Parts: sequence; C-alpha cells; structure tokens
Amino acid sequence: MSTPVEELPFSPRFGYTGAMDGSRKLTVSELTGLIRASLEGAFSSVVVEGELSNCRPSSTGHLYFTLKDAGASISAVMFKNRLRSLAFEPKDGILLRVRGSVSVYPPRGSYQIVCEEMEQAGAGEILALLEKRKRDLAAEGLFDEERKRPIPRFPSVVGVVSSPTGAAVRDILNVLGRRAGGIRVIILPAPVQGNDAAPIIARRIRQANQWKLADVLIVGRGGGALEDLLPFSDEAVVRAVAASAIPVVSAVGHEIDWALSDFAADLRAHTPSAAAEMVSENREAALEAIRDLGRNIRDGMQARLERARLLVKPFSLEDLLPFSDEAVVRAVAASQIPVVSAVGHEIDWALSDFAADLRAPTPSAAAELVSENREAALEAIRNLGSVIVDAMQSRLERARLLVKPFSLEDLEYRFRAILQPRLVRFDDAKEGLLNALSGRVGELRRRLELALRGLEAGSPLAIMARGFSLVVNEKTGKLLHRAADAKAGDRLSIRPLTGRITAVTEAVED
Repeated sequence: MSTPVEELPFSPRFGYTGAMDGSRKLTVSELTGLIRASLEGAFSSVVVEGELSNCRPSSTGHLYFTLKDAGASISAVMFKNRLRSLAFEPKDGILLRVRGSVSVYPPRGSYQIVCEEMEQAGAGEILALLEKRKRDLAAEGLFDEERKRPIPRFPSVVGVVSSPTGAAVRDILNVLGRRAGGIRVIILPAPVQGNDAAPIIARRIRQANQWKLADVLIVGRGGGALEDLLPFSDEAVVRAVAASAIPVVSAVGHEIDWALSDFAADLRAHTPSAAAEMVSENREAALEAIRDLGRNIRDGMQARLERARLLVKPFSLEDLLPFSDEAVVRAVAASQIPVVSAVGHEIDWALSDFAADLRAPTPSAAAELVSENREAALEAIRNLGSVIVDAMQSRLERARLLVKPFSLEDLEYRFRAILQPRLVRFDDAKEGLLNALSGRVGELRRRLELALRGLEAGSPLAIMARGFSLVVNEKTGKLLHRAADAKAGDRLSIRPLTGRITAVTEAVED
C-alpha cells in the first residue's frame, strides 16, 4: 500500500525532502499531489501580464486562453461568473493583466492560472505588428475592392495551398467530393506554421499562376492561435495573393480567426470547408435538372406522336344494320358533339346518315372531311418530329450552358445588369426617404417652436418676469383682481417672480 500524500516528508517551500535511496517510490498521483500542493500553496495569488493568444470560449460559457511573452506561455481560464464583470471583449493579440491563482489539473498533469480579474494593458506585440502592416499594405491599395475578381461558378480545377496532411485539406476534399465529384483538385503542399511557412506559401501561389494550374485557389489552414496563423499575414504571402491572376479564396482558421490574406484575397471563407462550398456548385443537382428536362422532352414527344397516330388510324366497316338501330339513331340525334355518319360505301346508307350532322359517302371521305390527308398528316408528323428534335437540342444546349464555366466578362456583365438597376432604385428610394424625413422633421420643428412660443407667451412666469406680481388676501386666500377686492387693514401677500412681500392695506381707491 502506498503512503498517503499528507504523510510524505514535504515542505511547501522546498517540496519533497525524502532521500532518494530507492526504498521509497512515488506513484504518479502522489508526485502530482506534491506538485499541486507546492504550486497552489506558493502561488495562491499572483498578478501576471502577457499577450492573449488562442482565445477560445467554450460551450459552457467559460473562457480558455493562453498568456505568453517572448520566452514562455501559460494556460489560463476565466469562468463565466467572472466573465460577466468584464468591460471589454478578450481577443487574440491584446496585452492583458490578470490576477488569480495557479491551479494544477491532475488528470492531464498540467497547470494553469484561474483568473479572478482581468484588465487590458495595451496592444500585444503581434497585434501591433499586424495592425501596422495592415495599414501599410492598405495604403498601397492591396486591399481595394476594385482589385477583387469573381470566383468561377463551375471551376474545372481547384488548387489548394495548405499542408497535405492537415485537417483543412481533408475537409476540402470531402466537401468537393460530395458536391462536385468531377472537379480536379491539385494540392500545392506547404507548411502552414513556422518560420519557413510564409516563403513556401507565397512560392506555391506564384507557381500556380506561372503554370496556370487551377481555375481558383484556396489558401488556408485550420484554426489555431494568433501566432500560428502568422504565415498568412506575412507580407510576401499577402503580396502573392494580391498579385495572383487566379482568383483566391482565403480560408484561414475558424470563423473568429483572421489573417491579412483575408483582406487581399478575392473572397474570404470562415473555414476551409466553407471555401470548398463556395468554389463548387452542386453538380448532382445540375445533372438532375438536365435529366428532368430530358424526361419532360421525351414525354412531350411521345404524347404528340400518340395524338398523331390517332389522327391517321384506319377505320373499319363490319355491318351496316347496327347503324340503323333506333338506339344508335337516337344517340346520334341527341349528341351535342357534331357527328359525321360514314356507313359503307358511296351507294350504302343507314338511318344514322339522316340523324347525323353530316354524311360522308365512305369512312375515307369522313376522314378527309375532319382531317388532312394521310400524306399531309405524315408530313406534319415528320415536321413535328423535327420541331421536337430541334427544341430538344436547343434545350440541351441551354442546359450545357448552365454547367459551362462562364467567362469573366459575361459574369461581370450579368452581375452589373442585375445590380445596377437595383442600386439606382435603392439610391432613389433612399434620397426620397431622406427628403421626406427632412421635410417632416422641419415641419414638426416649426410647429414645436410655435407651440413653445405660445406657451412661453401665455405663461404666468413670463408675465411676472415683465414686472407683474400676484396679490393674495392672506385671510381669504383669494387672488385680488381689483382694488375693490381689498379693504383697509387687510393683510396682503405680494408674490413677484421671486420671493414674497407682506403688506397691510392703508387705503383703497377704485
């Protein structure tokens, strides 16, 4: 049985003091317990200043992050009950000053600072560097919207500049395989962190342009701390992205992450998976639409051919007597649909001939009466077939255009044709709304000023300010309007604008 931790020879200042004679061995739990007691006892309240990195709020509401400087880093946590008191939003790159205690987590054998208080101490070195670089590159126009190009809707080849063994590449391949299996993917391998990463990433972008390897490039990696994403904010990478003739989608980190390549790229994606969705169209849906179109054309052609066959179907003559039956004659006479009677040959007759709307000497003559001749019908069928085939080819051609990559000029023209009228309407509506609001506000302001002047003119205080006073009989408490309302000897209370005067009436004159 192992010796309990509290019975071991231990000093909070110097740690375990037992002799290393081989007769006493510590378990991992015992050693961790000693370390925990030493650290938590010696650092129960510390104030630490460092740069915030790898800031990741958890689903439980707690905030996990790393504090670092040029020489070291330490994990930290601030629980949600303390986060509510913060007056700012913690973000990677800012300089923090925290107060808390060191805590050891035995299951992982790690230690961290449990923060009780947190305040900003300025901008971190990395963030300050990136902000300066961002300003300098923006001043050169590398982030201007006019430089950005549209992403091809149906690219044939997608180039990916990232680590070939990273999760980002796997995510991109999974999305493209599911949504657009016909797209070729070229992996341009490059490290995504470290000192050597930025030059290689920039070189891969230039190589893709030099050899025209892809229709669109995805440049990115998975999430990480701010310093892990620094290669994608390197000046060489940003300039390579901005100079690329191939449209570039920047997909660095997760949604809350950012890099300077995001601003230089033609399109920014929150994640590598989102970038794959942006550059791929669901080709299965496009193919299914083409199949549906083909089925509709085939069904329509079959229906028209069936109707054409009915028009030229030969008629038969079996027995003339049924056509003279009283029931048949009455049915023909009662029919609301016009009836042509064609019984037998030219010399034959039946009673239905007399009840019908029109008599034909033969069924062939009846057919000629109600339709064109057979040759004309066959010619019509042939013409109909040609029309159907031409229509089908035209629709298939339009369908091919749906899945054919559009040129930059065509896309730009379509976009401007759609957007420009709406922008004009929006500007007109905005101008009209602003004018209406301005006129209404001006009218209300004038009415308010008139009302205020009326109130001020009728206010008793305004009248008293011009030298008038209120005179009240102290005995009755009534306001005096005429001299006759007072009598000699009455005590009067005179109230000017400010203060109060008491007087006694000596004489009254009307």
